[in-house]
Amino acid sequence: MEGSLEAPTRHTIPWQDEAWYDEDALDKELRRVFDICHGCRRCFNLCDSFPILFDAVDESPNEEVDDLSMGQLKAVVDACTLCDMCFMTKCPYVPPHDFDLDFPHLMLRARAVEHRKGETSFADQQLSQMTRNSRLGSAMSGLANWATKEDNGLTRGLMESTLGIDRRAHVPPFMGKPLTSRAIPAPNPAGPALGRKVALYAGCHDNFNDGTPGEAAIKVLAHQGCEVRVEYPDCCGMPKFENGDLAAVSGQAKKIAAHFAPLIADGWDVVPLTTSCALMLKFEWPLIEPGNEQVALLSRHAFDVSEYVVRLAKDTGLAPIEPMAKSIAVHFACHARAQNMGPKAMEMLRLIPEAKPQLTERCSGHGGKWGIFKDNFDTALKVGKTAGRNLMKGDPDLIVSECPLAGPHLRQVIEANGDTPPARIGHPIEVLAAAYNL
Repeated sequence: MEGSLEAPTRHTIPWQDEAWYDEDALDKELRRVFDICHGCRRCFNLCDSFPILFDAVDESPNEEVDDLSMGQLKAVVDACTLCDMCFMTKCPYVPPHDFDLDFPHLMLRARAVEHRKGETSFADQQLSQMTRNSRLGSAMSGLANWATKEDNGLTRGLMESTLGIDRRAHVPPFMGKPLTSRAIPAPNPAGPALGRKVALYAGCHDNFNDGTPGEAAIKVLAHQGCEVRVEYPDCCGMPKFENGDLAAVSGQAKKIAAHFAPLIADGWDVVPLTTSCALMLKFEWPLIEPGNEQVALLSRHAFDVSEYVVRLAKDTGLAPIEPMAKSIAVHFACHARAQNMGPKAMEMLRLIPEAKPQLTERCSGHGGKWGIFKDNFDTALKVGKTAGRNLMKGDPDLIVSECPLAGPHLRQVIEANGDTPPARIGHPIEVLAAAYNL
C-alpha cells in the first residue's frame, strides 16, 4: 500500500528506553527503512544521505541493502542534516502508514547510540556548548571576530586543522552587547494589539551573534501596541539534539519550560526569534518529554515570529503599513517548513502594500553546525545550489531567509554559483520593520 489518507504523525522519542539503544535492533531498522527508501527514491534530490545510499546499493554485489557494510550505513547517517524535509514533503510512508517510516528520527536514534558510545567528535561536543561559547565570544567579541573572519589565514587554518571547521565557511560574528540588554520601546498606545504581551525567546544566535532580527521584531511588535520583553534562559539544545545527546536536550527543555511557565500563566505569548528554536519548543521537546506539563504548555503558547505577526493581523489587525514596491525573494527555511504552519513569512510580507514576495522552498544546505565542517562544506554548497539559483531569478530587490545561519551561507552559495549576492540576507521581519520606517 502506498501513501496514506491520514495526516502525518510522529511518535514520541523513547530515549530513556534501553531497547532503543540496542545496536542489533538499530541495524535491523536501518536496513528495513533503507530498503524502503531504495525502492522509492523520491528523496533523491534532497540532502546527500539519499544519493549516498542509492549509489551504495546500486554498486553493491546484489544491489541490495543487505549487502551494505556498517561503514556504508554510517555514511548515510552522517550526511543527514535533520532538516525534516524528507518526512515533511516527500515520504509517502510516514506514520500512520504501515511502513511507519520516520527517516530523520531514525538518524537521530543512530546518533544517540553513537553518542552513548562516546563517538561524538570533540568538535561537535564543544560547538554544542552554545551558552558557554556565546557568552565567551560576546565578552571577547573583538578578538573572537578577528579570529573567525574567513580572510584570517592564520587562525582559520588552525581552526580547520584542530576542529575541522572549513576555513571558507562563514562563522557568525559576536556582538559585544547581547540582545537581552538592549532598550525596549514602550507599547504604542494607538496600536491595534494594545494589551498583548510578547516574550521574545532570543536564541543563542539572536542574543549573541546578530541582534538585527530581534531588534526589528521588538520594534514591529511594540508598534502594534504589544508589551515586549526579551528572554534568554538558555540554549534550546538544537546543537546537542544534532549530536544525539537527548538527555542534555531534555534538561534544556525542562529548564526553559519552567522559566516560561509563570510568564504564560500571566498572559505572555512566547515568540522564538529563530525557526530552529521554535521547532524545538513546539515539536521536538514534547516528543522528548511527553509527560512534562510545562513543556506541553510552552508548546501550545509558542509561535514563530512570522507566524505571530500573521496571527496579530488576523486577530487585531496591524498598524497601517506604508507601500514598499520591492521584489523580495523569500527562502522558506527547512525548520520553518518543519513546523507545519505554511509559509508564514510569505503571508507576512504580503501584508506590505505593493511588495512582491516570491517563495523558494529548497534547502540552503547549511544544516546547523553540520555545514561548517571541512568534510561537509562543499556538500553544503552543492545542496544549496538550487536554492541560491532560484533566489536570484528575476534579480530581486531583497533576499530574506527565516534561518539566521542560512542567510550568510546562501550568500556563499550564490557566489559559488557565479552570481553577486546582496550585502545581507536577513530575516523577513527586518523588511516589515523597514516598511514601517522603524
